[in-house]
Amino acid sequence: MRVATGGALALILLAALGCSKSNPEAAQQKAPVLVRGATVAALAQEQIPELQEAVGTVRARNSAVVAARLSGTVSAVQVREGERVPKGKVLVTIEAAESGAAAAGAQAAVEEAQRGVDEARSRKRLAEATFERYRKLYAEQALTRQEFEERQMEQEVAQQGLARAEARLRQTRESARAAGTVAGYGKVTSPIAGVVVAKPVEAGQTVFPGTPLITVEGDGGYRLEVAAAEGLLGKVKPGDQVTLDLEGAPAAGRVSEIVPLVDPASRTFLVKIDLSGKALRAGAYGKAYFRTGSRQGIAVPAKAVVERGALTSVWVVGQGGIARLRLVKLGKTIGGKVEVLSGLNAGERIVVAGAEQVSDGARLE
Repeated sequence: MRVATGGALALILLAALGCSKSNPEAAQQKAPVLVRGATVAALAQEQIPELQEAVGTVRARNSAVVAARLSGTVSAVQVREGERVPKGKVLVTIEAAESGAAAAGAQAAVEEAQRGVDEARSRKRLAEATFERYRKLYAEQALTRQEFEERQMEQEVAQQGLARAEARLRQTRESARAAGTVAGYGKVTSPIAGVVVAKPVEAGQTVFPGTPLITVEGDGGYRLEVAAAEGLLGKVKPGDQVTLDLEGAPAAGRVSEIVPLVDPASRTFLVKIDLSGKALRAGAYGKAYFRTGSRQGIAVPAKAVVERGALTSVWVVGQGGIARLRLVKLGKTIGGKVEVLSGLNAGERIVVAGAEQVSDGARLE
């Protein structure tokens, strides 16, 4: 019974040894995974631009902060934030009793001055008619020279009186126009067509001249305003194309304006870059990269980079088309490419498209 048990154990050991020898051979004979559709390209040295970064904020090219021009109480706010308004749209109504009373008083003064002009014209017509009769009588020598000159003087006085009345009327009309203009400030209108982005007042609030009421962003597009380092002053010029890193904007923009005033605290100056794109919004954060030179280096398409946690890698294709994952150290993103600081050499082949299909040890066709 013991012998039979020992023979069985021997057979089991021989079978296990046979399996341990056959499995490695089977693994070696197993063919690598075949991947079709991935694009492979050879790396080459190229000119890598040296860029200096500047950060900033997106702002509307045309923006208006509408403020109160008189003291009073806000009686109505007729727009909402996010609402699109045409030019001339009434945004806020301010009730100001003082300005309304002044306008009414000025209008009453105009009416009184008009009556004074009418009376002066009547006196002038009477004086002219009387003078004409006396002139004929004087020509016929039917009255003395003194009587004629008295009527002539009355005509001149009447004419001067009319001139004074008309001057008074003009003055009161200008005063009424000014008072009406001030009273009209109670209806605050939009100076531009655009979108309401801020509404810091509500009905019932007391406002004073200069109090912000509504902010409207015009339809003239957006621009990125960045604080560029002092060393770039004189090197950046209007019309220059600048690389951008901004969501919703293209990869490049054009410098439209430079404010050559260096901030003594930050040692920077303001550069304004015109943007295009429909997904832009004011207040967004953005970066601009100004070119200061170039150097030899290697860059790969951004789609070729494989990110796994904090590690960045690239699929390198070796002999026989076998793909291996290699860690790389990346630099700045330039357009659609990323600079490779270490991990790759010129002449090596990498997967530039279809990297999601590749696995370690796969063979690429």
